[in-house]
Amino acid sequence: MSHFLPHAVERAVLRLFEDLATPTSLKVSLLYKYGEWDQLALCKTDPRHYLDAESYWRDATATNIIRKLEELPTTFDRKAKAVETFWECEKSCLRANRRLYPYLAPGFSPETEDEDVLSFFKRARKIISDILGPCPDLKDGRFGPGATFGDRGQFSTVPDKMSSEPTLTHDSWPFLFPWSGTLWSKAVAASCKEISFTHGNRFTTVPKDNEKRRGICVEPSINVFFQLSYGRFIKKRLKGVGINLTDGQDIHRRVACEASIRGHLATMDLSNASDTVCKNLVKLLLPSRWFEVLDDLRSKKTLISDKWLLLEKFSSMGNGFTFELETLLFLGLIWALRPELTPGKDLFVYGDDIIVPTDISSDVMSMLSFSGFSVNKSKTFVDGPFRESCGGDFFLGEDVRPHFLKESPNEPQQLISLANGLRRLSRRSESRSRHVNRAWFGILDALPNTIRSLRGPEGLGDLCLHDNEERWQFRWRSGIRYIKVYRPASHRKVSWQNFKPDVILASAVYGLPWGNGGVIPRDSVLGYKLGWVPYS
Repeated sequence: MSHFLPHAVERAVLRLFEDLATPTSLKVSLLYKYGEWDQLALCKTDPRHYLDAESYWRDATATNIIRKLEELPTTFDRKAKAVETFWECEKSCLRANRRLYPYLAPGFSPETEDEDVLSFFKRARKIISDILGPCPDLKDGRFGPGATFGDRGQFSTVPDKMSSEPTLTHDSWPFLFPWSGTLWSKAVAASCKEISFTHGNRFTTVPKDNEKRRGICVEPSINVFFQLSYGRFIKKRLKGVGINLTDGQDIHRRVACEASIRGHLATMDLSNASDTVCKNLVKLLLPSRWFEVLDDLRSKKTLISDKWLLLEKFSSMGNGFTFELETLLFLGLIWALRPELTPGKDLFVYGDDIIVPTDISSDVMSMLSFSGFSVNKSKTFVDGPFRESCGGDFFLGEDVRPHFLKESPNEPQQLISLANGLRRLSRRSESRSRHVNRAWFGILDALPNTIRSLRGPEGLGDLCLHDNEERWQFRWRSGIRYIKVYRPASHRKVSWQNFKPDVILASAVYGLPWGNGGVIPRDSVLGYKLGWVPYS
């Protein structure tokens, strides 16, 4: 047996397989014991094959607990799979662009059936135009937390981005004028740096699961600065018609739960949705001015395998407006198909997570397929007692979402997170406790005594072990209850002394907290300690 998991965690996982006590959990246990990692990674559970929530939950828990574990030693070339998916999406976009091109051609004389399709796209365009309103000339942008074309790895804090050489695509040159009025521009001028023009974005990958990595594209810094600003504007306009992207995940989970009971709504998911939004579809659906602005801001080429590729897609994950744009497009297309629907009532869209009335699901899938998208049939549920949306899995109203262990838990804070994940599995139903308790106690045994005693409410997240209130460690001070927790104690900081005064001023204006000795990058926690936090 290969011990890529800590011994206590491995023992707890094997206990879980044993206590779930199903043929599937036995199979997964044997695959684990004999090191059949590829088979283990491919082991999945289809809710369509189950008649009750309990049976499905037990098998789903067994097959998913370590299926997404990054350290699982499979033989799959995960990066190669991500690159393969990139090319497949480009081919799909090429086919869709060719299929949709006639509807953009000035001299197009449609047949009767094509006239219906053209009329449909015109309705969708009108809906989207009404949602968006006039295209604003946004004078200022936003900084995101991630890397850009010229800012890699740990050097991607806001002051790092404003200290480095700004990057911009050639077609985005009109945005140099509003950018030149920003404090960022003044900071660049003070350091005597010049703008670097690039052909487009850069393909890279991030962890997804143990079968493949997820492909994303890293945008030039000035492009993404304004992309994020237009994405925020689209988000605001969507909220005006009932699509709330701020609380969208919680809304979708509540609706999916109800739909699993009543069966009146279908939950749909698309494969690689953002990478299959083709150029001609966006041109068909967006008002001309909106298309011009977003087309100027997007990257039209991607650097992949050391070569520049002219893209068939409109934008990808990594672009600052991709998520909001795809939400808008799906909403407009479905609403045009059934104008009687009401967003936020019987039509919900959150990126590529779509919820529509069951009786129109077939029409929606056909329309999306024609528009260039591929419905993920394994994650789309039209009938039966199961619905899934935005990370919520429900079987006749019961939460049957399994816990996914995504990294090997070697530190106390990681063990706390795993213990809390197991407890969430058991508290959803009293009958589940007997399947999970031994594994939960096994994880607790792996913690030092001082940390094992840190019990508290779920509202504090993974700062403490979730438990019943009578086991919480707390004290009162000035009428406020403080809970004892295991919290981050120190962070990696980049000293402000590394940056010039103009950069520091610009960072403060863009909302970066000042003080505490420097700026704190992402994933910067260096250590943890016991402490007290206010709760009620």
